Amino acid sequence: MHHIFLADVHLGAFHEEKNKQLEESLIQLIDYCEENSIQIHLLGDLFDYWMEYENYTPPLGKTVLSRFRIYNEKFNSFYITGNHDFWTRGHFTDLGFNIKTEHASIDLDGKCMLMFHGDGLSDDTFQLSRPFLNDFIRKPGFVRLFQSIFDGEAGNHFMKEFSEFTRDENDMNPEHLSRWAKNYLSESHYDVIITGHDHLPRMETYNHGIYINPGAFHQHLTVIQYTNKAFKLVVWSNEEHKLVPFADQPEEIKFYE
Repeated sequence: MHHIFLADVHLGAFHEEKNKQLEESLIQLIDYCEENSIQIHLLGDLFDYWMEYENYTPPLGKTVLSRFRIYNEKFNSFYITGNHDFWTRGHFTDLGFNIKTEHASIDLDGKCMLMFHGDGLSDDTFQLSRPFLNDFIRKPGFVRLFQSIFDGEAGNHFMKEFSEFTRDENDMNPEHLSRWAKNYLSESHYDVIITGHDHLPRMETYNHGIYINPGAFHQHLTVIQYTNKAFKLVVWSNEEHKLVPFADQPEEIKFYE
């Protein structure tokens, strides 16, 4: 089966027109994947903010989530929550997503692949701790306290303001994840690691494996495509209704030469 991996859509972060364009592009991509039997893997931050309550579901992205629900009836896409959209209480599961709050592993043609968002992992064996703030706001105690103070609408509005205040697109450093991936591949049984989070698309080959990042979908509509035992960094083209090469990267990285 063919696969695509994408991250950092950040729906809700932009002005109305940009959000609408992002949603339409993603829906077209889902259409393409369903038409061509392609498995979708979401690597976090589909939304710029998502705080789901027991009796409140944020009104974000209803159209694209409805489209995913139909797609998931056939393919059940992975959704690994990121540091902007992990406050979920079951809505995504009801829509057919295979939800992972930390990481997931899959086998591709006999090779083992690790997927997670990229802001860190709570399991110390990975040796990739989260920044204090990212770790703190994920803690169940904080979520319970926050939701006891703010109702659903106010809580999501607050998180949107917080996201905008802390966002700095010029402060994205690829070295942190690339360096960690190189070291971890040399010590683990994984052949491939794929994350998002730092918004910088790249494919890097090391002695012990491959590290891949699809970059931020909201910037260039970039995704990673896996087909015929090879990874490609590609761009979704609305005009051509297909995936086209991303010019700044090698054409592909193969598992087998």
